[in-house]
Parts: sequence; structure tokens; C-alpha cells
Amino acid sequence: MRSSRRLVDAAAPTPEASAEERVAARVGETLEAVFDVVAETCADAAALLSRVDARGRRPVSPDLAALRPGLHLRLERQELVSGVGFVAAPGLLADVPAWLEWWQTGADGGVRPLLPDLDPERSAYSDYTHWDWFALPRDTGRRAVAGPYVDYLCSDEYSLTLSAPVRVAGRFAGVAAADVYLRHFEAAALPLLRELPGPARLVNARGRVAASADPAHLAGSLTKGPDFAAVLERARAESFEGTRLVPCRGVPLVLVASCPGSRPAPSAT
Repeated sequence: MRSSRRLVDAAAPTPEASAEERVAARVGETLEAVFDVVAETCADAAALLSRVDARGRRPVSPDLAALRPGLHLRLERQELVSGVGFVAAPGLLADVPAWLEWWQTGADGGVRPLLPDLDPERSAYSDYTHWDWFALPRDTGRRAVAGPYVDYLCSDEYSLTLSAPVRVAGRFAGVAAADVYLRHFEAAALPLLRELPGPARLVNARGRVAASADPAHLAGSLTKGPDFAAVLERARAESFEGTRLVPCRGVPLVLVASCPGSRPAPSAT
């Protein structure tokens, strides 16, 4: 049986912290375990590509097979993770224009590879560079939470993808990423959100709702209002139109909690 490893947040909230801050910290702790998987994959990919570079040649897709033992281990170890891998930047590999070294858990619990068709003449998914899980780490140099969205490429499941950039000798080489089925994330996050006295939801840097205990803001919808990326950048609790905005410690999600007696904030789908 796979087990979930949760890290203790070194900057855990003090007893004087608000209820919203305590919930946000616990959400951050839950997702930090998934980001550990992403970080380990980043380190493995960067080390592998550096070794190939030191031999004076460009990497090819068979080189990435060396990542598989670690990817398999992470899938078995972390129960929230449904898929994990390295996604190459276009032009990185000498033998193919694009590549996903991606492994996922099947319905039977076994680990299996993803074998997508990346031929641009046949596949609508051949260019993955515009998707948030790739574009945000590439453009910002930071880790990201993308979704929820229907993951037609990997699983046909409503999912979140957590990702981070892989850099080699200062150059962007691709992203390491891990998928979490939305139903599994909600099972972990909703009990925490329901501890708060009013409606609450979690949104990513683009305002996409990742989990919600607020019937006016369903998972997957877009939240209008503040610049959530800026809220994450400032890394402190703020107020906005009758809501409290609390960054989740260390992970790019914001807890949006209604203040007592406030009017609900607008939403958009």
C-alpha cells in the first residue's frame, strides 16, 4: 500500500494565527508533499541532463529512461500523485522535437507509461508549451499549480498538475510535474475548508478554483477580483471586498474565505 508522506511546516502558524491562516498552512503542508515529488524529479532530470552535456553531446529520448526507477518509486510512495514525469522543452532532444517521460498509475494500481502521439501532423496535443503547467514555470521560473482541468493528454480525469522548471547550466530544459486527481485533492482539502465558519475556496495564481466549500464558486471556475499572483508574491494575508485572501504556506494557492456578514464576491466560469 502506498503511503502519504506529509512534511511538518517549519514556519507553522502560531497559536495566535487566525483560523484561515491555520487552514491555509495545513493545505500547504498537504501539497508540499506532492511538490517534494516534483523537486526530486527536477533534481534527477537536471543531474541526468548535466551528465549528458558533460559528454559533449545533446540528449536523446532514450537517455530519459534513466529517470524511470525514481518516477516509479514516487508513484508508489505518494498516494495523492496519479502521474509524474519530466516534459522536455522543444528542441532539447536531438532525436525528437518533443517528449514526455511520463508514468502514471492505472486503474489496477499498476504503474504504466504514457505514450502520447506528439506528431504535429496528427495530434492536437503535440504542442504542450501553451498549457499552464508548462508555461508558468517556464515564464516565471517558479513552481505552479495548474487546473483543475480535464486532462485529456494523460488520464481523461479532472486533475491538478503541480510543476516546476528544470534548468541546466542556466538554461530552461523543461518541467518536472506531478498530477493529482481533483477528487483526491478535494478529499484532503474540503474537510479543512469546512472547518471555517463561512464559504471558502482555494484558487491558483490565475484565479482558477482548485477546491471549494462555497456553492457560489465551483471547482474549475474562475474567480474575478484581485491579482492572485501578486497576493502569492506578497506572501501575506489580505482583505478584498469582504473576503480574506490567505496564501497557503509555500505552495501557489490562495485561500479565499468570506468574512462574516459580507456579500459574496463575483465569480466567472
